[in-house]
Amino acid sequence: MGGGPPPTTVNGMRIDAVTDATFTAEVLESEKPVLVDFTAAWCPPCRAMNPILDEIAGSRDDLRIVKLDVDDNQSVAAQYGVMSMPTFMLFNNGAPVQTLVGSRPRKRLELELEKALVQEPAGR
Repeated sequence: MGGGPPPTTVNGMRIDAVTDATFTAEVLESEKPVLVDFTAAWCPPCRAMNPILDEIAGSRDDLRIVKLDVDDNQSVAAQYGVMSMPTFMLFNNGAPVQTLVGSRPRKRLELELEKALVQEPAGR
């Protein structure tokens, strides 16, 4: 491929931030599945997941990935019972269909997401 590793700056990431105020519109009312990364600035495993999530976001157009900072947006995190960071919650048709807690390698995350995405009935 060449060119060295991609920059890990937040500015270059393909992942949007959502807040308590935008969560319903951006996640629950989304046409396609949304993976929400419940994260915190003080969480090293969360930062380690950033390049992995960015790669997945760049390689898939059937899935949207967003971040929610739990320190700044406590009501959504509390509503869904998020206690540990990182927590990844996959929403489809306005409902959580999968919750994954803790950092993991890209391949494992993609496999877990794939299982949840194919369980949804097609065309309904």
